[in-house]
Amino acid sequence: MNVLITGGAGFIGSHLAKKLVSKGYDVTVLDNLSEQIHGKDPVNSSPLYQSLPKEVSFIHGSVTEKKDWLKALQMQDAVVHLAAETGTGQSMYQVEKYTAVNIVGTALMLDILANTKHSIQKIAVASSRAVYGEGKYFSKELGIVYPPARKEAGLINGDFEVKYPGAIAGLEVWPTDEESKIHPSSVYGITKQNQEQMVMTVCSALGIDATALRYQNVYGPGQSLKNPYTGILSIFSTLIQNNQSINIFEDGKESRDFVFIDDAVTATLLAIEKKESNGNIYNVGSGKPVDVLTVAHTLCNHFEKQVPVGVSGNFRLGDIRHNYADLTKIKSHLGFSPQIGFETGSSIFAEWVKQQPVASGSYHQSIIELKKTGLFK
Repeated sequence: MNVLITGGAGFIGSHLAKKLVSKGYDVTVLDNLSEQIHGKDPVNSSPLYQSLPKEVSFIHGSVTEKKDWLKALQMQDAVVHLAAETGTGQSMYQVEKYTAVNIVGTALMLDILANTKHSIQKIAVASSRAVYGEGKYFSKELGIVYPPARKEAGLINGDFEVKYPGAIAGLEVWPTDEESKIHPSSVYGITKQNQEQMVMTVCSALGIDATALRYQNVYGPGQSLKNPYTGILSIFSTLIQNNQSINIFEDGKESRDFVFIDDAVTATLLAIEKKESNGNIYNVGSGKPVDVLTVAHTLCNHFEKQVPVGVSGNFRLGDIRHNYADLTKIKSHLGFSPQIGFETGSSIFAEWVKQQPVASGSYHQSIIELKKTGLFK
């Protein structure tokens, strides 16, 4: 099978390319080698680009260019559509860019498939846990509820937990399943919702098998250490390596679902290969929440550097409080079960980081940008 991976020189894409090549697939990668991810000289200095197997056919291009899509789609049997602008915070002030790449780029692909001759039989599109917004909660008084985005006034007063009218006894976080309410709280989440809906709807009409994968926070060796906007483990690791303090937002008890890269690739491969995935949407995660304070202290231990870890009460508008995946569906349909827990995975990641040149990091510049827009408080 010939497989096109858009964004294939990125974190998930490069690992997936290696896995597919090892299994005998013919792989083509379409990637624009974004400076934010790969640096100013990606061909010579990007570990992700350089890690691509020599068997991969590489196209330096963009999903926003029709000519690049036309070239990349030739002779392909399947598409894994990973190319996207990522990051909730940045999406809130780069609205046009996120919309152009994520929504219009996907629309270009679908328009070509609808109006030209092609050989595409299957598309797997990368969605995100961001489509769920604040996720799924349980109230003793009300049952299952889906709280709206938190209000700025409450966050300023240090009231970080989500609220819901009538839930007097408070809310209990429940794992978010695929049938949960879709209500993204960021532009990034909106674009991901749009991407998966377009792919699932148009492909169904065209007779193309399609699957959407709602990735949680994917991490592991190969993750960009240059990108200050996404990847909390990369950001914290760079700060620790530079002996800089870590500023924990809110109260540090906000939690995420961290899934190791090998597990994310396994889930993606199952979605490509198993017919049971056709027409379905799946969560891809570890199924377990880890709070941000735990992430910081765990990494400090792995690096054997106890830099100051401060809980500041700062917050970013558009951030969610909690979300972790219910994996019942993907386990039942595809037999997927994550193999690497956070303690082990973060240790593997830290050991990899130690072997890399220490990144200078531009995290503080990203915070300055957020402050200018009024999104960081």
